[in-house]
Amino acid sequence: MTINDLLLVNYCHRSCTPLRNIMRLPKEQAFALARELAEQNRDTTAFYRFADFEHYYPERLRTDALLHARFIALGGRPAQTHPLSFVLQGSDYLDGWFDHGTVTSIPLSRIPAEAVSFTLGDSMASLKRNGGLTMLSKDMLFQTIRAFDGAPEDFLADAVKRYHYIEAQVWDDACLGL
Repeated sequence: MTINDLLLVNYCHRSCTPLRNIMRLPKEQAFALARELAEQNRDTTAFYRFADFEHYYPERLRTDALLHARFIALGGRPAQTHPLSFVLQGSDYLDGWFDHGTVTSIPLSRIPAEAVSFTLGDSMASLKRNGGLTMLSKDMLFQTIRAFDGAPEDFLADAVKRYHYIEAQVWDDACLGL
């Protein structure tokens, strides 16, 4: 595998529409949809956060605002305020979390550097645990992979051990064909 072969993977539960972000809805609609999805999917891990949306919503707003500001500081040009979330090279963990629903894979090479950022692990969980997060631009990610002692797949295996996955934020729906 080479850096040019890397994929961005999005997981979506069967009850949802792929490549959408609930935070882009007006607040009342977001709360109504979260309530509906939590009620319909009580036994699905992906919806536990929607069962407590009063708590999740402000944390997600804060996280997205921080991600947005950091992305701009790294030279990004976000077209959206709330990104679409992916993981680099996929995640068995998240596939199970979303109950093995719809999986969308997109070559990272299709996404311009000014439209994508990366965090080591889940961005919201990193903020809760550490009070901060590490964001990488596409170029920074590539430099980190190249500097790692081993092939790209070795870097990714190490990242899975340490962070579960590398989260990717895509900030421009147009580069996804949406």
